[in-house]
Amino acid sequence: MAQKFTTREQDYSKWYNEIVGRADLAENSDVKGCMIIKPYGFAIWEKMKDELDKQFKATGHSNAYFPLFIPKSYLSKEASHVEGFAKECAVVTHYRLKNAEDGSGVVVDPSAKLEEELVVRPTSETIIWSSYRKWIQSYRDLPILINQWANVVRWEMRTRIFLRTAEFLWQEGHTAHATRAEAIEETEKMLDVYAKFAEGHMAMPVICGLKTESERFAGADETYCIESMMQDGKALQAGTSHFLGQNFAKAFDVKFADKEGNLEHVWATSWGVSTRLMGALIMTHSDDEGLVLPPKLAPIQVVAVPISKTPEGLAEISAKMNDLGDKLKAKGISFKYDDDDNRRPGWKFAEYEAKGVPIRLAMGPRDLENGKIEVTRRDEKTKEIHDFDGVEEFIERLLEDIQTNLLDRAMKFREERTQKIDSYDDFKLKIESEGGFFLAHWDGTKETEEKIKQDTKATIRCMPLDVEKEEGVCMVTGNKSVGRVVFAKAY
Repeated sequence: MAQKFTTREQDYSKWYNEIVGRADLAENSDVKGCMIIKPYGFAIWEKMKDELDKQFKATGHSNAYFPLFIPKSYLSKEASHVEGFAKECAVVTHYRLKNAEDGSGVVVDPSAKLEEELVVRPTSETIIWSSYRKWIQSYRDLPILINQWANVVRWEMRTRIFLRTAEFLWQEGHTAHATRAEAIEETEKMLDVYAKFAEGHMAMPVICGLKTESERFAGADETYCIESMMQDGKALQAGTSHFLGQNFAKAFDVKFADKEGNLEHVWATSWGVSTRLMGALIMTHSDDEGLVLPPKLAPIQVVAVPISKTPEGLAEISAKMNDLGDKLKAKGISFKYDDDDNRRPGWKFAEYEAKGVPIRLAMGPRDLENGKIEVTRRDEKTKEIHDFDGVEEFIERLLEDIQTNLLDRAMKFREERTQKIDSYDDFKLKIESEGGFFLAHWDGTKETEEKIKQDTKATIRCMPLDVEKEEGVCMVTGNKSVGRVVFAKAY
């Protein structure tokens, strides 16, 4: 009998952890706070990575790689940057071990102390801008449009697989420009790439906006973000794009000669998404039976299971299924035929449901005789009997429908859980009892922002880019507000 999941209503956090385990996505490692991404989970991440990489290259970016270790002195060059990351840094102090003299094990060799301690990469602005100083002399060297796929370490105390781990995978873009306008254009362009990927491939609606000053990336003049809503009503920051101004160029003395021969500091951006997107994908679409995947990111888009008690019947069904598999693969649709006789069909159905495979096919002796095939869609958990002839065309359309349906469903959920609010008393009550996104007026001060956070644990997720300016009064202080911002509790 199939294992039952804890439901979202019973315990959302436990439900999430069970989805990760049962779908065979990842597991905790022996290193506290770090995760092992298992093959099926990594296959989903690879599909994300491949699509994003294609879009980065289409917008003129090239991939490179920079060191994992950063001299500690580099981080101190940009004051707000080191302040923002200091508490999360892992530091290498020695480069050799030796056997303990008392035979108790291996110890650090005190004679192998580094002259300068190295920080394990929490982000790469400093090491990259040290290189850019050597690469940039003239306006002819600009722009530099570089991305790297890498791992980073941020020593988190409270971790959860994919959402917050001490080590995680990501991409980080780092670009250098001759003008402020070019850098801002780049920052906004990459935010748009992220937003279109989230909605077009993850089927996850996002709000594009600006972070408040207190929520900005350490060392940025502005941080743009995409914010998504999970099924428990909490927000998840799914990606960020930072306008760094000339802060890192000044910190590392990166100047260029313009067309008139004047020396100017370079303008910069950085932007990134991480394996946190895996957590977002799980919590946006999955249900109480397991993972639900949008077809564009599913490692297996269609799985077929034969139902036969005789070798002869299995051979006939296999011939049909393999022929169908060839037709689907010719259309670019990933297909798996599971004729493993060590597992019963019922077990397989539950397994592929838990793993979120968008379409499941089944064929038994009666289906074979009647020229039919059973087609089950994972998103709606509905099935129908379809003529075998031409079913590949039906499957192709059905995958498109599932992709669209998941986005529409998530969009509807977000709309139903988003509301305007003007009373602080109502806000405090509803943020606790209902959750979701609240569009409220704020007076623009750090003090009010901090009070709301202390009172409710809610934060300003962003100042949306696509809302009309609407003057009003702050729900807390009654002071003037130039527009509504998005408040929510968040991961």
